[in-house]
Amino acid sequence: MKKRILTTILATGVLTAVLTGCGGADSSAGADTGVAAESEETADNGQTQGVEEASDSEESSDVEEQADATEEEAGETEQASDTAILVVSFGTSYNDSREVTIGAIEQDIADAFPQYEVRRAFTSQIIIDKLKERDGLEIDNVEEALDRAVDDGIKKLVVQPTHLMNGFEYTDLADAVKNYEAKFDAIELGAPLLDSEGDVALVVKAITDKLKSYDDGKTAIVYMGHGTEADSNGVYQILQDTLTEEGFENFYIGTVEATPSLDDVIAALKSNGGYEKVVLEPLMVVAGDHANNDMAGDEDDSWKSVLTKEGYEVECILEGLGQVPEIRSIYVSHTANAVSNLTAE
Repeated sequence: MKKRILTTILATGVLTAVLTGCGGADSSAGADTGVAAESEETADNGQTQGVEEASDSEESSDVEEQADATEEEAGETEQASDTAILVVSFGTSYNDSREVTIGAIEQDIADAFPQYEVRRAFTSQIIIDKLKERDGLEIDNVEEALDRAVDDGIKKLVVQPTHLMNGFEYTDLADAVKNYEAKFDAIELGAPLLDSEGDVALVVKAITDKLKSYDDGKTAIVYMGHGTEADSNGVYQILQDTLTEEGFENFYIGTVEATPSLDDVIAALKSNGGYEKVVLEPLMVVAGDHANNDMAGDEDDSWKSVLTKEGYEVECILEGLGQVPEIRSIYVSHTANAVSNLTAE
């Protein structure tokens, strides 16, 4: 996943393309500019070589200038390698889901910023320990990843979480980042998925587009979120209100551990009436334990079992939000903002 470019000119072009692309402009212009600049540099070097043949003294001078330019360019390339992006996720022990969700987000970020190394960290020590014992897979926790970055000589670091909101997990991450500020020349924390009204609008569009084929008036589409005791839990109601305001009356948001609860969702389904079928999908980055057990499990208290007892035909879709390209693009956009802030420091 570690990618580096050959010249600072091309790096600037790629970065400009990402930033303008996130703003809705034609992203090809920045990339083309970088390639063109590199080609012009090569052409200039060729012309210089033609002049060098006319004078030994000029040749000596030009060779020295080229050597200086090469050293300067090499220094700039090394400087770019001093910057990295650390993608932080809660984690999951479901290997298949991890690679198509967390892995896909990391890959999209790596593709958008090929001049930087992209690293991984998980916040759940339980999952980290399980993966190491079960699969021999070693993944850093946040502190280990930050220490590793320091030891590896990283000077500037973007920490981009895959969290959905600014809850307790995000607050803990922010505290960890703050504790390491003195160990980096610059460190920048990216925003979670749902950080603004614009993010909410994009997420609503993404989840409704994904399951619009089920919206036949007789089917309720229910997204199951995790929920939190933090004030940021209110974002779930904001999502529900936005869905309703935009006319997606058959889409519902519920949470496993907070509100709206499954009981709230069932009450809403009965209030609207007429539903024959319920489609369940996790409103989580990965389709992990909550999705496979709390949502789609065969236990009596799973959402699937409870809704089946209520008389609905139930279909479960075990796909995480990280599998949706439009969702991943929001994380890339937030990373771009963090990179912009980092490089401006």
